[in-house]
Amino acid sequence: MDTGHSRVPSPSQLPTSFSKYHHPYFTSAEIQHLSEKQRGKLSATQEEKSRQQACAFIEAVGSKIGFPRKTLATAQNLYHRFHLFFPRKDFNYHDVALAALYVSTKMHDTLKKPREILMVSYAVRFPELAAKSKSVGGDVDMDPATAENDRQRVLAVERLILETICFNFTSKMPFSYVIKIGRKLQASKKLIKCAWRLTIDSHRTLVPIMYPPNTVALGCLYTASLLATLEPPPSPLAEAHTDSRVATILKEKGDWERTYMAEAEDLEEIAHVVIDLLIQAAQNPSANTSPRTPASPSPHPSPRNQQFSSTGTPQPPPIPYKADQLIRLKIMMRQNEHPPRPQQPLGSADPSELYNGNDIAMLGKNQGTVRFLFGPPGVVGQGV
Repeated sequence: MDTGHSRVPSPSQLPTSFSKYHHPYFTSAEIQHLSEKQRGKLSATQEEKSRQQACAFIEAVGSKIGFPRKTLATAQNLYHRFHLFFPRKDFNYHDVALAALYVSTKMHDTLKKPREILMVSYAVRFPELAAKSKSVGGDVDMDPATAENDRQRVLAVERLILETICFNFTSKMPFSYVIKIGRKLQASKKLIKCAWRLTIDSHRTLVPIMYPPNTVALGCLYTASLLATLEPPPSPLAEAHTDSRVATILKEKGDWERTYMAEAEDLEEIAHVVIDLLIQAAQNPSANTSPRTPASPSPHPSPRNQQFSSTGTPQPPPIPYKADQLIRLKIMMRQNEHPPRPQQPLGSADPSELYNGNDIAMLGKNQGTVRFLFGPPGVVGQGV
């Protein structure tokens, strides 16, 4: 981890006090501005590859420990949020991923000590050493000095993650909304299950830090209903008709938007992001960063439900859709969809004004006083 930031002002230039507001969600304009700022010399493709590697690592370590889905999903969200404020080149993705997982365990009361998480991560990173291990749990015999150095780095990144969320431990997940809204829309169990898995996949993207959980759930239900058109029709035609009706309802603007507090335009954007993720998996099925697909088990099964091959390694998930099918689906969606809603940052038309230099410079510093507020400007003080 490189702690030297050339653009960070000297301590004498830092303000004596500063207020940092917690932003639960970011608009596409804010995401673009902040991502470009922290990407550095990396291309967008390289940035996406790094993001998928980190998400797959969180999935592998967390599943091996046996963390619940909410812990893994929140850790992935924390990782995405961290790199909106800190450059990728300055941090090893393993350190940030493990720190995000550690913070997530605190948020969901599934706490593990950093050393326990580190030991499991070594087994994931160095499977050849884990195979030679004589311990019952398969822990890698790491040099104590190396393990302690890694632990200190994780704790240092943990502090930065806590500051990026302004110590706000509130975390709302979309999974319960998938089931409740799916039943309300009279979707089949198969469609709801597909939407649930798509919701898991969505946490490998920036969708959950751009939209509230009810919108994410609706977006994944809409995506699942579109993907259902790519599969052979099931035996009960009534079920197929019901599932196609879900796409018809959510495609058009109507009373459901007021009922579920969401917009049809946002659902279409979520669908494009999730389908893009599935296209990546379909085009490169052998990559260890492939997301879990709707009709497939996890590539890193939970210890409570492991599926191993004869060699003892997890079987990679099959890809249920072909890339050309998904691309044609995206083209059809683009031909008949609503114009995107204007996505302006909160409080300002210029994201750089909302996230100025002090917003970054004061993070992780011991000089001056930083007031961490649990909501964005204009919201704090109104019940927040």
